[in-house]
Amino acid sequence: MSSSRGSLPRYIAIRLLLIIPMMWVLLTFVFFLLRIAPGDPVTAAAGGKLSAEEIARRQAALGLDRPLLTQYLDYLGDVVRFQFGNALSDGTPVTSLIRDHGGATLTLTVGAFLFAVAVGVPLGRWAGRHRDTAIDAPIRILGIVVYAAPIFWVGILLIIAVDNVLPSWPTSGIASPTAIYEIPTRTHILLVDAVLSGDYVLDVLQHHVLPCLVLGMLLSGVIIRLVRINVIQSMQADYVEAARARGIAERKVVRDHAFRNALVPVVTVIGLQVALTLSGAVLTENTFNWPGLGTDLVDYVLARDYVAVQGLVTFFALVVVVVSVVVDVINALIDPRVRY
Repeated sequence: MSSSRGSLPRYIAIRLLLIIPMMWVLLTFVFFLLRIAPGDPVTAAAGGKLSAEEIARRQAALGLDRPLLTQYLDYLGDVVRFQFGNALSDGTPVTSLIRDHGGATLTLTVGAFLFAVAVGVPLGRWAGRHRDTAIDAPIRILGIVVYAAPIFWVGILLIIAVDNVLPSWPTSGIASPTAIYEIPTRTHILLVDAVLSGDYVLDVLQHHVLPCLVLGMLLSGVIIRLVRINVIQSMQADYVEAARARGIAERKVVRDHAFRNALVPVVTVIGLQVALTLSGAVLTENTFNWPGLGTDLVDYVLARDYVAVQGLVTFFALVVVVVSVVVDVINALIDPRVRY
């Protein structure tokens, strides 16, 4: 019987092996998508500012004069060695950008996730339990509105509102200039460094509130709708009716039977929202002048620095693939039916 259900170690092993084709497809897509753009990175970034000889020299230095297949194989080899190239516009290694600014994007996305789960899960459960009632309707509308509202628009409105109501509350940046200067760099994650040093923790947390709130609102809309529909479906299941027939209190039925089983697909979908979070982080960081990778990506796109853009997009793709595998493994641990 157990063999027919599959093996958890075999499932995990297969999922890990599937990383290879997933990564190959993603990297191939990123490489050729950027090559579709007209011109080459050097001409796009510095065309009109340099002589034709200097442009040709830089193209040769970057290997852009070689056949496309050779460039593609070199690109795959560099990614395997975690080498994402150097920005054309300022010469900064992309790995240095990830090290120095990845922490800001990490704390932003983690904070947004915590906010979204803290708000979305209880509201979705409440709406699902009270389906088609006066409680359900406003929560459903809230879920649609916060998901559909543009992040940059919500962010700008919040900045204006907070400036009027709480003028002393920070609405831009990751910390005050004094805190950024005085907090010693240990992990390149400013919030962690502030905790380790014991100074400016409140200052850094205050700066995180609005960006995490705005980005978290986008995710909470997805979670509200997802939890609600899964709770509704679980409430109609036979095992829930059996629990009611045994005289178990309705609150206990929802908590121990319907809600717990409804969380299985929710965990999977929440994990897959990482891609949505990263895309939202790009807009959120630019709205709040946040020194993260999203801001870097926009700056390099505006500078037409295709090498830096390719490196950062590749890194984002790697993060999404790794997180999707982790989510699949967690889902398998939760649900014994998920096996090969």
